[in-house]
Amino acid sequence: MKVIVDKDKCIGAGQCVMTAPDVFDQDDDAGTVVLLTERPPATVQDNVRRAVNFCPARVIEVDE
Repeated sequence: MKVIVDKDKCIGAGQCVMTAPDVFDQDDDAGTVVLLTERPPATVQDNVRRAVNFCPARVIEVDE
C-alpha cells in the first residue's frame, strides 16, 4: 500500500490523525495533514483505509 495526500486541499479536520496516528499527523501551524509514512505496515493498513473514508475533504488516497 502507498498512501498519497493532497495537503493543499486539506481542511485540518484531523479525522486521519485520530483514525491512523501511526501514519498521519497534523502540522502545528496550518493544522493540515502530515504524512508520517508513505508505505505503512500491514498492521495499520485497515486504519488507513478508514481514514480515507473518514476524511471530509477527500484528500487521502491509497494505491494498493
